[in-house]
Amino acid sequence: MSNRSMGKNGPVSLIFHTLFTAFIVAPLIVIILVSFSDKGYISMPFGGASLRWYQAMLDAPELMGAIWLSIWLGLGAALLATAVSVPAAIAIARYRFIGRDAFTALLLSPLMMPHVVLGVAFLRFFSLMGWTGSFLALLLVHALIVVPYSLRLTLGAIIGLERDAELAARSLGASRWISFRRILLPLILPGVAGGFVLAFIQSFDEVTMTVFVATPGTTTLPVALYHRVALLTDPVTTSVSTVMIVGTMVLMFILDRVVGLDKVLIGKK
Repeated sequence: MSNRSMGKNGPVSLIFHTLFTAFIVAPLIVIILVSFSDKGYISMPFGGASLRWYQAMLDAPELMGAIWLSIWLGLGAALLATAVSVPAAIAIARYRFIGRDAFTALLLSPLMMPHVVLGVAFLRFFSLMGWTGSFLALLLVHALIVVPYSLRLTLGAIIGLERDAELAARSLGASRWISFRRILLPLILPGVAGGFVLAFIQSFDEVTMTVFVATPGTTTLPVALYHRVALLTDPVTTSVSTVMIVGTMVLMFILDRVVGLDKVLIGKK
């Protein structure tokens, strides 16, 4: 079989992928449509379009407060994760030291730990330490679980990178910090920026672990939506969900432009 024929999908494959994509996207489309409902409850179809539930979202102080908290929490967690990932990735990619594999596995371990287990463990830990309700504690936990996403993209940017320019700068008298800031960092900046965006998205959307450690004073948007769905059935949740869907799509588009989704999802160079 030729490479050309192997690279093409047959009609059955195209039909299957079309149906599969429609199955995945259909719930998102329904949520977006329901967010424009003019009725006081979630229903499809509806009689006419309205923006009343977007206005209701803006008029709900608990939701707006949760949105801003999630934004600041995501930015802080992504910033801390990046600050940890960059030196860690340089050490892992450039040096051979005792415990290197164990160190790498430790940083990537949040990917393998169920978030329910992490939530229960941190709830117990915060209770013992007296940190319950602390924004700083929530920030550290979110930074911990998004470090793997930032680390993977930063590692992908560093591994295989030639050191000729750095060595030339060092031979001309540049310090390690100068060679890092002016040579290495610009070269790996797409991976670092992509890791920052992906870490922010993961932090902003995290709910499974956060529901255990969040308090009324540190309620993130996903947790607020979780509690609202349990009590109410108005379309406000769909309007907020639509904003989150559109926001995630915009950030993923930025991530694709900066570093490429193929590199993020399948590790393609």
